[in-house]
Amino acid sequence: MNGFLQQAVAEAERRVAQWRQEGLLEKLPARPTARDFVAALRRHGPGAVIAEIKRASPSRGVICSDCDVVRRATHYEQGGAAAISVLTESRWFGGSLEDLTTVRAATTLPVLRKDFVVDEYDLRVTAGIGGDAVLLIVAGLTQPRLTELLAITRELGLQALVETHSADELQVALDAGAELVGVNARNLRTLEVDGTGALELLSRVPASCLRVLESGVRARADVEAAIAAGADAVLVGEALMQAADPLARLRELTGASP
Repeated sequence: MNGFLQQAVAEAERRVAQWRQEGLLEKLPARPTARDFVAALRRHGPGAVIAEIKRASPSRGVICSDCDVVRRATHYEQGGAAAISVLTESRWFGGSLEDLTTVRAATTLPVLRKDFVVDEYDLRVTAGIGGDAVLLIVAGLTQPRLTELLAITRELGLQALVETHSADELQVALDAGAELVGVNARNLRTLEVDGTGALELLSRVPASCLRVLESGVRARADVEAAIAAGADAVLVGEALMQAADPLARLRELTGASP
């Protein structure tokens, strides 16, 4: 582990230590009833869109500094998204836990917390703020740690999208018992996107898993290519965040309009 990912994991560990010291869990309200993230993806069939709210990124800088997350979440639901992903990492992505709780209150869709989660306490915070699913990144975890965190997600009634970037990482995810597997076209060390390599890796994910392509999806043709490679769903962030009309762009991605 090196480069950006190493920095992000270190920042996540620092954040969790601060939350422990502050007793964040004890301050959270009663957990809302969980929504079934996996079932929502299955209902929307191959090519289901997980629409993302992302204020900034390390590769693009500020994307939407004054983002109205309520309006955007409403548009995502109206546009046919199966679920919503919310970046809660603050240093590089400009997100917050408040973004997630606000989005969840504004929509009936299940919500994925997308962050660098490395600790059981972080999982408990995710459940406490109303997250229905959580991202676990293989590249930032050892296999024993991933296996442990997956077990805890199940105990908490969460679902985990296990993100991979290579054949080796895919095997780690499968050995750990991942059932919802993501293939990210963006290399978290270099931040470069390799769409062709991601589709090839996606085709190796067993059909017994629910398969998600992350990053690099900008048009309906990209969704169709993902489906052809075996994707059950795609996660789309920058293409929606940069769109002048995110509702129209989402409908185009889902195939609901020409």
